[in-house]
Amino acid sequence: MGTLDGRIAIITGAGRGLGREHALLFAAEGAKVVVNDLGGDIGGEGADASPAQETVQEIKDMGGEAVVNGDDVSDWEGAQRLVNQAIETFGGLDILVNNAGILRDRVLVNMTDAEWDSVIKVHMRGHFCPTRHAANYWRAEAKEGRTREARIVNTASESGLFGNPGQANYAAAKLGICAFSSVVSKELVKYGVKSNTIAPRARTRLTLQTPGIGELLKQEVPEDKFDEWDPANVSPLVAYLSTVDCQFNGEVFFVFSDQIKRVQQPTILEDKALSGGGERFTVQQIIDSAGKLA
Repeated sequence: MGTLDGRIAIITGAGRGLGREHALLFAAEGAKVVVNDLGGDIGGEGADASPAQETVQEIKDMGGEAVVNGDDVSDWEGAQRLVNQAIETFGGLDILVNNAGILRDRVLVNMTDAEWDSVIKVHMRGHFCPTRHAANYWRAEAKEGRTREARIVNTASESGLFGNPGQANYAAAKLGICAFSSVVSKELVKYGVKSNTIAPRARTRLTLQTPGIGELLKQEVPEDKFDEWDPANVSPLVAYLSTVDCQFNGEVFFVFSDQIKRVQQPTILEDKALSGGGERFTVQQIIDSAGKLA
């Protein structure tokens, strides 16, 4: 018995990297998988069905069930087709893993509006559109008395949590995904849906392009040594967050190598506060007292 036996999953960006590893593990754990991948390059240009087809073939070779989907997840109608395909092919939908993403890195003073818009579109709309259509399905199921214990796993980044020079577009989108997931977790819980987010660190097409880290990741790992950058290290957490037994909702997890850490949500530091004593601050009062906030 697998931990995901009988569950039906959509995994976006599943032709390569993290998404591919998620899809393979989900199938090994008994899930039926819709493998979505537009097949573009790391900047989102072009399309190629072969990566998704190869992932599906690997799943079938291991005795699992999977189908290819090549829709653009940031497209409203494409995301609807993606959700419909899961329902029509396998009879429902239990899990949505939002993983697809691109990079168009540039320092702010050189970044174009097109580079900003394209990254925001793929990451933010690419999370919103599939989630919106899946949510409609799950709400309808719940109203008919068929609550599915659905799960959503979103994909953020350390860049979004902590910032990274040259990635204003990517970081803004990734932190926005954390906020999006938090709202989704509150709105959909009444329909049996839980939404969580991962901030993974792994060797992917995107991280291989990151200055400094990319050179490190290209170094060969000896066969007898644990590969801490292997994207497959991330997938067990994604699978757990997709189980009926998952106890978390609205959380963010950092995952790398053999480590899983829950990220503290934004919090007000009560010990770093100023009080106006019932009156509005003047600017000078803040200047004089600002050290207490430090």
